[in-house]
Amino acid sequence: MCFGFLGIQFGFALQTADVSRIFQTLGASLEQIPALWVAAPITGLIVQPIIGYCSDHTWTRLGRRRPYFLAGALLATVALVWMPNAGTLWMAAILLWMMDATFNVAMEPFRAFVADQLPERQRPQGYLLQSFFIGMGAVIASMLPWILTHLGVSNVAPPGVIPDTVKYAFYVGGLTLLGAVTWTVISTREYPPEQLRAFETASAPLALPDLHGLWRNGAAWLMAGLAMMALIERFDLRPEMYLLAASLALYGLLLIGYNLALQLRPLLDQRRGLIGHVLGDLHTMPTAMRQLAWVQLFSWFALFSMWIYATSAVAQEQFGVTDAHSAQYNEAANWVGVLFGVYNACAAGAAFVIPWMVRRWGLRASHLINLWLGGLGLLAFLIVRDPHGLLLPMVGVGFAWASILSLPYAMLSDNLPAAKMGVYMGIFNFSIVIPQLLAASVLGELLKRCFHGQPVWALATGGVSLFIAGLCTLRVRLPEDGDRS
Repeated sequence: MCFGFLGIQFGFALQTADVSRIFQTLGASLEQIPALWVAAPITGLIVQPIIGYCSDHTWTRLGRRRPYFLAGALLATVALVWMPNAGTLWMAAILLWMMDATFNVAMEPFRAFVADQLPERQRPQGYLLQSFFIGMGAVIASMLPWILTHLGVSNVAPPGVIPDTVKYAFYVGGLTLLGAVTWTVISTREYPPEQLRAFETASAPLALPDLHGLWRNGAAWLMAGLAMMALIERFDLRPEMYLLAASLALYGLLLIGYNLALQLRPLLDQRRGLIGHVLGDLHTMPTAMRQLAWVQLFSWFALFSMWIYATSAVAQEQFGVTDAHSAQYNEAANWVGVLFGVYNACAAGAAFVIPWMVRRWGLRASHLINLWLGGLGLLAFLIVRDPHGLLLPMVGVGFAWASILSLPYAMLSDNLPAAKMGVYMGIFNFSIVIPQLLAASVLGELLKRCFHGQPVWALATGGVSLFIAGLCTLRVRLPEDGDRS
């Protein structure tokens, strides 16, 4: 059931460890990199709730979730094989968008798949087992360029050309992703929708939420977006920040427009399509889901900071080089792959430690501890100067990564109805992609105005963000034992 995640994470780890390296090789500056990454969170924001809603309403010979696993894996394999052969920066940016879209198509239903198949008491173990396979796939993928270099594959190339180590790593990643996901598709079965509804402890039908008051919320979001645009113009901030402001304004217009449509066509309230259901479920999400969204916002902001700037920070601070075409820079980039492999290996091992932590201290306290370990790991980049000395901080990042991938979903799934598991998991992923969009919008401006061109301070900002995420965990309301089935 969880093995397919090994393949998905194999591709995702190659993306996070090597795409910034590819961008810089093709001529991108440090300030441009966040803007180039911005396609990824925007894609997730659009794709995940759509795929979640569609998979909730799908039933085929392959089941309801597995068709999306397979389609996403096939398209992602094409993107992975093509990515290291992008000859221009704009083509690499398009392929990053394609990679992220297809990863989301394959990955989003996996979260609902585990909740579909397992009773409440087994879901924490199910999500932790996902973390184990995620860690195992990412260990190999992150270290693959470094391994290939030691096997004699060339790690340097002429300016504007991707090294062979990166090319072969992406080829292996495509085959691994397709093979692992295919294995899950052919070796599992799914419960039909009727049987899933029978498993529900509350048998009352799900009522459609009232959407007629959405115009007030829509007006507030629209005004917030317009005000942010005015501030960006007034202070001459970086253009990519307009993406964040435009997203707020667009969401407000969507709420206002749908509310107006309800007034003009009352039957629309009973015959809601995809947009109506997603907006309704977003507007009436469970309290625990709202509280967890703040935890996720600060957690994923930190992770995105690390993925964007780890390569340039290590090259500049620990290796003393900024030229993206030099042999030393490529050596630093390979070492970042090793560091990413270490934190993913620790995440795989943490999947066996975290259940003991949960039994001893509970879900909230365990998640707080793990997030703070990750925060300390990112702050260590400020003071550690020996590249090998960064291995120990990666242990803390690994525990945080394993916890982020499992415990919020364990806290959330008990609060969701089975009939809407897919769409709610897709909406919950807003709390993953919005902080990534925020990071992609503001980190370039922070690097220019506050960090004096030193990307290591972006990692330190991520460390502080993980400490805030840990504090937010204490606010999450969990079901009482008497509320569980």
